[in-house]
Amino acid sequence: MLGIAAALLLLSSSALGATYRRSDNIVGADFYTKFSFQAIPDPTHGRVNYVDQATAKAKNLTFASHNSFVLRADDTTVISDSSSVGRNSVRIQSNKAYTTHVAVFDIAHMPQGCGTWPALWELGPNWPAGGEVDIIEGVNDQGTNQVTLHTSPGCTMPITRTETGTSLSLDCNTAVNFNSGCGVKLTPATSYGPAFNRNGGGWYALERTNSGISVWFWSRNALNVPLDVRTGLSTVDTRLWGTPSATFPSTSCNISKFFAANNIVINLTFCGDWAGSVYSSSGCPSTCTSYVDQNPRAFAGAYFQFNSINIYE
Repeated sequence: MLGIAAALLLLSSSALGATYRRSDNIVGADFYTKFSFQAIPDPTHGRVNYVDQATAKAKNLTFASHNSFVLRADDTTVISDSSSVGRNSVRIQSNKAYTTHVAVFDIAHMPQGCGTWPALWELGPNWPAGGEVDIIEGVNDQGTNQVTLHTSPGCTMPITRTETGTSLSLDCNTAVNFNSGCGVKLTPATSYGPAFNRNGGGWYALERTNSGISVWFWSRNALNVPLDVRTGLSTVDTRLWGTPSATFPSTSCNISKFFAANNIVINLTFCGDWAGSVYSSSGCPSTCTSYVDQNPRAFAGAYFQFNSINIYE
């Protein structure tokens, strides 16, 4: 009976989205086997040319050590404004897809610079039917990080939620508000861009259950980083993590309906639908396309450096 009771207790905890056991520990060269490089046209119409893994390695756009993985954009090539090919960069997608899970991202550096549009997100099939969760996203070094859901029609968020960030639009439908989704603007300056990098990065974590989706951020030197996050333990308990930075409850959004199994995507594009549309108001020089084309050295800091990704299910 004790064995059955213990099993039921574990099942109950998992169903509540509180206690999880690690299923993937991705470090260094593991990224090359756990992710696939996507040499595809940019869906956001950026001034970018995504390359395959062999090309990325040959051009030093990706490299790994025993405890670090880097993916970056080209920072040496001047491009003609009339060229149909943008700046070489990378887009990778996890080979596994996840439903109920926790993902913890230990990040030392994220891309920065005028014209940049870095993103770390989870994406389902047949967009937007399978859902999208933007965990890290911003443009042109502006402001703090924005966490956003994008869905098919019918998923909305309540005005009042328990989170430390500031809610933006409440309708997650991609067909309204120019596909702005239902976003939450984070509070700490260190959550994005140059301030994040100067502070040595930090941890982002996502929890997804049928009850909702939550995202946390902790700066590298924060005193409230949970022990299981900081040390990468084999189990995590989200009940000990405090108030999320952003939370999206299932109150008026059936998570299992609007979100299929999602893959993790990491990419860096330039200009495009968002970074390009607000470029002129960002205090950046020239036009977005010309700046990206003509100033390769401006993108020496346009890279992601991951210490690890831990997935718990």
